Amino acid sequence: VQLQASGGGLVQAGGPLRLSCVASGRSISTYAMGWFRQAPGKEREFVAAITWSGRSTYYTDSVKGRFTISRDNAKNTVYLQMNSLKPEDTAVYYCAANSRSGNYVYTGAHEYSYWGQGTQVTVSS
Repeated sequence: VQLQASGGGLVQAGGPLRLSCVASGRSISTYAMGWFRQAPGKEREFVAAITWSGRSTYYTDSVKGRFTISRDNAKNTVYLQMNSLKPEDTAVYYCAANSRSGNYVYTGAHEYSYWGQGTQVTVSS
């Protein structure tokens, strides 16, 4: 599975961005998916996750109520809608895929087998 993340950019604080992660090579319709981010000088951190069915999602506390993860299995794509962005959201954002069976969300980076190349999100104050 190859993952291609896009949609990053420069945005003012309070503004929105929508990230997309398009998969190729095989269908991700049975894969749990996640978004992670890494700010300069910091470790990669979990942002959001979604089950293969899309029925369950999970977010890190700092983005709850502002970010929404979703997926369109017909398009082999996962999205991260980011609203009310803050300067502390500035980071490189990565999408990841987990091929384990079961309708679960996963929050650990080590639980994901496939990673996209990352897209830069910069939020100015």
